[in-house]
Amino acid sequence: MNPRNRRQRPVTVFDGRTHHVALCRGWRDGLPVFGWGEAPSTLLTVSQLREVGLRRNGQDPVALLVFRHHRPYRREETTELFSVERAAPVRGTTAQRRAKVQGALRARRICAECRQDVGYYVPTSTGVCWQCESGTWEVAA
Repeated sequence: MNPRNRRQRPVTVFDGRTHHVALCRGWRDGLPVFGWGEAPSTLLTVSQLREVGLRRNGQDPVALLVFRHHRPYRREETTELFSVERAAPVRGTTAQRRAKVQGALRARRICAECRQDVGYYVPTSTGVCWQCESGTWEVAA
């Protein structure tokens, strides 16, 4: 069906502060369904919220966005839309959390056999560095 001839119905969407009237394609699971570029500007996907420095803050989706990729054989993709008004700012990384992540990344570089920081991530399949795995250690003269 030609998208310009698609039957659309007016729907009222509440984004947390105001009611927006928009044209939707229909309903799925009790949520209004919008096509690509048809959703109100106050409804964003999770990745769009992240781009503007927001998180969904535990809210349920307000609507659905349905789209297809350019190739005709691709199936229809559906993603959830969340209200910008109900979203909260992303929590900043604390110094304690940053230190824990750095410690975990440092632990991935330590060989289980020779207990040295080898400067690269040790393969998880063997758990040892390349020198310990091959048995070739260069002895400093």
